[in-house]
This record gives sequence, structure tokens and C-alpha cells, in this order.
Amino acid sequence: MSEKRSRMPSEERRELVLDAAMTVFGDLGYAGATTDMIARAAGVSQPYVVRMFGTKEQLFLDVLGRALDAIMQAFRTAIAGDPDLPLQRRLGLAYFELTANRGILLCLMHAFALGADPVIGPAARCGFMEVYQLLREEGGMDAPEASEFLAGGMLANVVLGVRLFDDYDSDPAVQELMGAVFPEKLDLIRRSHPPLKAATPARGGVSAPPR
Repeated sequence: MSEKRSRMPSEERRELVLDAAMTVFGDLGYAGATTDMIARAAGVSQPYVVRMFGTKEQLFLDVLGRALDAIMQAFRTAIAGDPDLPLQRRLGLAYFELTANRGILLCLMHAFALGADPVIGPAARCGFMEVYQLLREEGGMDAPEASEFLAGGMLANVVLGVRLFDDYDSDPAVQELMGAVFPEKLDLIRRSHPPLKAATPARGGVSAPPR
């Protein structure tokens, strides 16, 4: 651990590790990430990460809880926001602001894909239903409205998770879909999710192996 980081208060170091973990878990998934990778990304030692969180599983659960807390806080702020704007629009804008943090988006997707895991699965289901109940009880939505809103959020997650923006400049159909999914925050989303440098295959095609 660097001398500068060793002088940080323990809570600041914890947040530093969680920031790094959100990025590493988001990029590599739960199975692909290791506590050593996270420690190196945070600039601390691997034993320090284990001492602070115990296990990779617990660290992932803490990252998941942090992502869900961010969503709940953003939605509560939106619910209490400008009443002249329709509620679903306020919530949608709040969610799209959150997606600028790619780690939040991807960690949620990885957690939802781990539904069969005996520990992470229940935590992911509980968090998802907390968001649903917030929309119903505090947002005042009925079940179809909450379902429609969540469906739109999941579509945004998939679009960003598969990096569809990487094909934005070359594919008019991608531009059309992006404009529909992100009608007001398209520029923000594009800036916060820059395309990878590597070329991507055309839709429906397969990249040819190098020769």
C-alpha cells in the first residue's frame, strides 16, 4: 500500500477499494475477478482487502449493496423532485444519470445473472424487489406501470452492457435504437461509454480468425 493511501482514514480506504471492486467486477464478472486484481486497482495489498472484507463473495455483496443504495437514493430524490415533470420521466432521467457509472450498471447485470448462486442470488432478488416496492409504495405506481418502467431500465442495461454504442457511428439501426432508448441523455451516455478501439463484427456476422 502506498504511503499516501496508508494515511487515509479507514473509511476512505474502504470506499477506494469498493470503487475499484465495482470497476473490476463490472469488467470481468464475479468469476473472472480476483481480490488481487481489485487490490492492485485500488493501490492496496491483497491481504488488506481480505482483512477488510473477508472474502471475494462478501466484497461483491458489498458492491451490489452499494449499487442498489445508489439507485434507491437517486429514485427517492426523483420522486421528491419537480412535480411538473411526469414521475416516470423524472425516474428515467435519474437512472440514466446513474448509468454514466458503468460499474454500477455491469455489477447489477452480473448479480442478476447469478440468480442460482445460494448467497448472491437471494441478495440480487431482494435488491430487485426493493426497487420494485419503492416504485409501488413511494412512487405510487401501479403494478403495470412499475413493470413497464423496470422493463425500460433492463433494455437500457442490455444496450449498454453489450456495448452497442461501439457500433453507433457505423450502423444507422443502432443510432435509431439508441435514440429511442435514450431520447434525452444520448450525448451524456455516449460520452460516458466511449467505444473500444478494437473493430467489431457486423451484425449477424462473425469475426474472421487472424491469419
